Amino acid sequence: MKKAKALVLFSGGLDSILAAELLRRQGADVQALSFKSYFFNDGAAIKAARDMDIPLRVEDFSEEHLKLVKNPPHGFGKAANPCIDCHALMLKKAKEIMEKEGFDFVATGEVLGERPMSQNRQSLEVVQRESSLDGYLLRPLSAKLLPPTIPEEKGLIDREKLLDISGRSRKKQMELAGMWGIKDYPSPAGGCLLTDPGFGRRLRDLLRIYPEFNGNDVQLLKVGRHFWEDSAKIVVGREEKENEDIRGLARKGDVLIEMKDCPGPLTLVRNYSSGDVLKAVEKAKQFTREYSKKAGPGAEFLIDKR
Repeated sequence: MKKAKALVLFSGGLDSILAAELLRRQGADVQALSFKSYFFNDGAAIKAARDMDIPLRVEDFSEEHLKLVKNPPHGFGKAANPCIDCHALMLKKAKEIMEKEGFDFVATGEVLGERPMSQNRQSLEVVQRESSLDGYLLRPLSAKLLPPTIPEEKGLIDREKLLDISGRSRKKQMELAGMWGIKDYPSPAGGCLLTDPGFGRRLRDLLRIYPEFNGNDVQLLKVGRHFWEDSAKIVVGREEKENEDIRGLARKGDVLIEMKDCPGPLTLVRNYSSGDVLKAVEKAKQFTREYSKKAGPGAEFLIDKR
């Protein structure tokens, strides 16, 4: 019998680890596929693939993913997470690789009902339809609860050896991991910043005020304390590393503010309109003084306009 060639969407989380291992135990030739963007990286996937000794391919789709985040057809989850559209985009790209490089099917670690927005039955059907992977998208952990796929019908994969996991509990997955000797895997919180409520609020504010934002703006959202003064963003560094990051992200038109003769935060002002930024700069000076613990009332500022 032909050995199945499987392309597995692989985040490095427990579900994707188990999906890859389940297929490998059926004799499939497994290649892991991970994506990275401005909002999540490939760190967990790299570690898990190395631990499992399976080949990993990483695709950087930051710019395409950013466009989707700005205008997701199926909307956001509780934070700023367009999970349905994100999964569909990943699978579209996986389909291109599958067809170009001769894989028999694409597999994921999705579990029916595990996530209320993106992994209910309707959402799984939407993602499959929009990725044009009908019949070639296998979800090994919940396969017995879903219609048979073409690789199952062809006998490339034994449906009876697939699973019927559903729901939000990870008890079955953890039991299976224990049986297979899989001990080191990340918590289910995930590594996507878009699911974080605090980051989600920052992103939604930016999207409302300046929808043309780019990757540099997103990177800036990840550091410091954030304030708005009309259409100007004020970012205050909380520690030396954040000060360095903020300085590195400063671009033409930004204003950098710090105390002249005492340590403290570096504060950035970025104006997203053509209006006067003076009011925001004065507010930024206040923040800089407040967070500089040793700054006296007469301390002077250093101001650098890029």
